[in-house]
Amino acid sequence: MFAFITNSCQVFTGRNTITKFIISQHAKGYRNCLSIHMAAKSRALPFLEAPKKLDGTIPGDAGFDPLYISDNMNLDYLRASEIKHCRVAMLAALGYVAQEFIHLPGDVFSERHALAAIHKVPLEGWIQIILFISLIEIATFRTTFSFDREPGDFGFDPLGLGKSPQLRRRYQESEIRNGRLAMVAIIAFIVQELVTGKSVVEQLETLKLF
Repeated sequence: MFAFITNSCQVFTGRNTITKFIISQHAKGYRNCLSIHMAAKSRALPFLEAPKKLDGTIPGDAGFDPLYISDNMNLDYLRASEIKHCRVAMLAALGYVAQEFIHLPGDVFSERHALAAIHKVPLEGWIQIILFISLIEIATFRTTFSFDREPGDFGFDPLGLGKSPQLRRRYQESEIRNGRLAMVAIIAFIVQELVTGKSVVEQLETLKLF
């Protein structure tokens, strides 16, 4: 029966027409499959599948999650953790450089190298540092794990920079990008000082561009 219908179609339409129709349908299906496949690739790492939750809607999202951590954990918690580390890293990078120029009175604060200054902190100082950090963590613990607000938003905006939705998005993007750069920077500062024995500013002073 099928052979009869096929032969009849060939008589009225021609063998080439049927062949072209079949090829065009296969090509169309292939293009659709290819477009779906390409759309599922990560924008940051095109050779990997895109993480399911990273669709580009959150600030700073470039689809970079090669371990697919976001697929298995709460995305708001991961965002809050990254923002916290970004903010700490930005303060750390600034303080690492400021240590070489700003000193309080006393021999304890006279060390220029940030890593060497750690060893000059007395026991009482460490107790104060740990106590202060613990109080901050306790005070923000409930807010961090209550996902009824935007991650990283503690309501602290004395200048009102986040009133405009457009500017808010822009500042969120800037915070994430600068924070990620600061995390890389503070690691680089520490590694450079450990390897060379010189502080960041001392290395810049001996840098020869020409």
